[in-house]
Amino acid sequence: MMCHMAQTVEFPSNGHNASGYLVTPPSGSGPGLLVIQEWWGLDSGIKEMTDRLGAAGFVALAPDLYHGELAAHDEMDKAAHLMNSMPPDRAGRDMSGAIDFLSNHPSVKGKGIGVVGFCMGGMLSFIIGANRPDKIKALVPFYGFPQGDFEPDWSKLTATVSGHMAETDSFFPPDKAKALEAKLRAMGKDVTLTVHPGTGHAFMAPHNALGTLNKEVAAKVWPEVLAFLHKQLD
Repeated sequence: MMCHMAQTVEFPSNGHNASGYLVTPPSGSGPGLLVIQEWWGLDSGIKEMTDRLGAAGFVALAPDLYHGELAAHDEMDKAAHLMNSMPPDRAGRDMSGAIDFLSNHPSVKGKGIGVVGFCMGGMLSFIIGANRPDKIKALVPFYGFPQGDFEPDWSKLTATVSGHMAETDSFFPPDKAKALEAKLRAMGKDVTLTVHPGTGHAFMAPHNALGTLNKEVAAKVWPEVLAFLHKQLD
């Protein structure tokens, strides 16, 4: 069996260039997936998740939203600084450029593009989903969603959303996740945000930087995520 292929790629981002980590599946083609990083940057953990999605039959691209900057897993202050100093408009353009790169890629087949995001990337997945309804058909946000001033124009969101939130999470509290789910459903959106009992923020993170990795929940959720994405995108 051919293994999946990983490479660094460059793509246009509104007059500039951005780069990302691209994984193509063993079969050589599949639906396109945008994978959005945690606040650490394009690190080993996000590359591992992108590798796993590639192995599962997707053409997965994780754009480097920090443009080469990275925080080590014991540098929470630096990660917070990188997240807070990232220009939101540049991040938006980079994600949009990555969507265009995927939708034009010869290996990408299917009904549309999906988005998987973790932590900061979970929040950003909602924003790019609302900004690019022309391409994005499925969102899988993990422990992250926009709050307050960061909320996009929800009327534009057409993707089916299947999110996975933590029960104990000071960054993205579960009651606020449920309130957002109720608000979006009231607008007629197909949104499910599951709060997993006994989990903390970043319960899927392979690097376990916060000490919250929950292997049992991760093992249960992952096949569900893959099945949902194949159903929406194949």
